[in-house]
Amino acid sequence: MATETIIPIQEQQESVFRRALRKCFSFPVLMGVLLVALNAVIMFPTFRLEADTWWHLKLGQQILLTGHWLHADIYSFTAYGNNPLAYEWLGEVVLAIAYKIGALKGLHMLLFGLTSVILLLVYYYADLRSRNSKAAFGAAILIMPLAAMCFTLRPQLLGYIFLLITLICLERYKQGLQKSLWILPPLFLIWVNTHGSFILGFCVLGLYWVCGLVPFKQGGLIMEPWQPRQRLHMEIVFLLGCMTLPFTPFGGQAFIFPIEKALYFPQQAAHVLEWFPLNFSLWEPKVMLVLLLGFLLAQVAYRLTYRVEELFLVLFTAYMTCVHTRFVILFALVFAPLVAVLLARWSPPYEPDKDKPVINAVLIAAIFLAIGRGVPSKTELAKRVNKEFPVAAVHYLQSHSVPGPMYNDYGYGGYLLWATGPTHKVFIDGRGDFYEQAGVFQDYISIQDIHPNALAILRGYHINSCIIQRRSPLATLLRASSDWKEIYKDPLSAIFVRDKLLTTVATVEPSRIGPATSNNRAGAH
Repeated sequence: MATETIIPIQEQQESVFRRALRKCFSFPVLMGVLLVALNAVIMFPTFRLEADTWWHLKLGQQILLTGHWLHADIYSFTAYGNNPLAYEWLGEVVLAIAYKIGALKGLHMLLFGLTSVILLLVYYYADLRSRNSKAAFGAAILIMPLAAMCFTLRPQLLGYIFLLITLICLERYKQGLQKSLWILPPLFLIWVNTHGSFILGFCVLGLYWVCGLVPFKQGGLIMEPWQPRQRLHMEIVFLLGCMTLPFTPFGGQAFIFPIEKALYFPQQAAHVLEWFPLNFSLWEPKVMLVLLLGFLLAQVAYRLTYRVEELFLVLFTAYMTCVHTRFVILFALVFAPLVAVLLARWSPPYEPDKDKPVINAVLIAAIFLAIGRGVPSKTELAKRVNKEFPVAAVHYLQSHSVPGPMYNDYGYGGYLLWATGPTHKVFIDGRGDFYEQAGVFQDYISIQDIHPNALAILRGYHINSCIIQRRSPLATLLRASSDWKEIYKDPLSAIFVRDKLLTTVATVEPSRIGPATSNNRAGAH
């Protein structure tokens, strides 16, 4: 009797194990791994850091080192002592931990990991909506060029991940998976400490609630009403999410800041590239146009039906993308499920009985092996940083006495802040809203655009030196001025000092700074 009871249990356990293995090495999983491999093809040949990456990294390192947040700015001389609230502190700490573990390579792998998670969540979200993994894979491929436009290492990548999780939880809840909704309150607690995009999470939750209040059907638009119990659950979750807002180092100010940034900092929106309207001369925006036109044509041909909330999200994000380039990834995230639903009309569904898990496992292993072999080396990453940021010029500053205060380009401020702060204080960095509030941003624009009073503004700030792009208009102006002398230049950067202060400053010719020296020094960071 004992033997008769043990054998069925062993068989049952073996059956569960086999099912788990078949699921782990299924064809949908293989397609997810292929998405990661395609992301490696995009991300490995480049190192997508921005000027903002460096000051985010510095603030994260400051928090790890001291265990507290800055209550007054110590990194600039133009806004020194002002209150620089680090609303994205948790995302900045993530960057700092990655750098502590692997330096530049740690940052690169963090970037690759976060962008891969975004693509996998898009794939899962599209599959959830279309119930067709092949169509979901195709949709993820189509929106990848648009999403990749925003694949740069900043805390906002975590915000995109949290937004996708929110959309997935709401879609699962709409499909009857009740427990999914309760993930949102703890998610909002993390999100509000990571990036200002948590506002989007509340907006999406509110939109889904509103679009389920009454039944509606008009042409191809429908609204499916929530049950009273479902509405109550959503209201409770929304209130619990609101209760997480004060649980930041800055209390309720964290909620106000994203709204202030959107409404009260026009200069940053007018002069920072990512806030410009979408440039349709580039090939990626042309992909967006093709997708939208195909979407319109499909609607005419097939008379498709859409839920009000999902169509609103697509149209709203399309508008915001045309107005501000930085929102193109939001359009990609919400558009992918609709593309998958459309593609599912021609794509046969996944058939588990026909799957080949052994072959899938071999292919998955081969793909991961190829990804591992393609990871760029530390030396290669250092070379890429040298080409985009003033690494060699900063080493010159560290080894020579250059008088201050020093003016710097907006794009150089973050790297200077990270590499030399707080000993060397910057004129401006990527915290555009912070400097606009202090009245510095407008002066920076006047200097960079060579307004008639540009040199007078430099004198007003008592500027004695400048580190700027070598081929910038300001560099041309300073070379032509008898009051300034170029003491350093390399293919990327130039350093100028007021002529009357040159008695203690050595002049460096271009040949004195070789690529090998600057690359080796960059590796030390």
